[in-house]
Amino acid sequence: MKETPQDYIKRITTHVEGKRPLEIQAATPKKLARLIKGVPASRLRKRPAPDKWSVNEILAHLAETEIVGSFRMRMILGAPGTPIAAFDQDAWVVSGHYEKRDSRKSLEQFRVLREANLALLKSLTPEQWKHYGMHAERGQETIDHVARMFAGHDLNHIGQVENILVKKK
Repeated sequence: MKETPQDYIKRITTHVEGKRPLEIQAATPKKLARLIKGVPASRLRKRPAPDKWSVNEILAHLAETEIVGSFRMRMILGAPGTPIAAFDQDAWVVSGHYEKRDSRKSLEQFRVLREANLALLKSLTPEQWKHYGMHAERGQETIDHVARMFAGHDLNHIGQVENILVKKK
């Protein structure tokens, strides 16, 4: 059974309960770099199962979702209440040829975009954290909620990368 938008929100935000979302976001690029250090590209490209993403695909996904998050936050801040489009992450993996991307380049793209997004978030006024957009599938999402979702998303994918790379051969 496919996960509902509400189930997804709950699963992702559970990762950040009692934690500081911006600290999680700031630590993610370095944590991922440590995890993939010295790992051969062939291993990063290997899917753990036919229906599961490889580390390479996860890193490309993180880079692309950072673009999405960047755009969404800026749309919300520039036009509070704005509609926020959803996207099919599995379709993007295929159409974006994530399996062919360079893991380290994806991670570097993610790192640079994350730095820019964190700089934006750290500059916001308390009132701006309450600005929201209307997500096509998940409803109203404030900047605060988006920041927590991205931190939870990070932890979710870090866990996947750890599981893939620590599995016995």
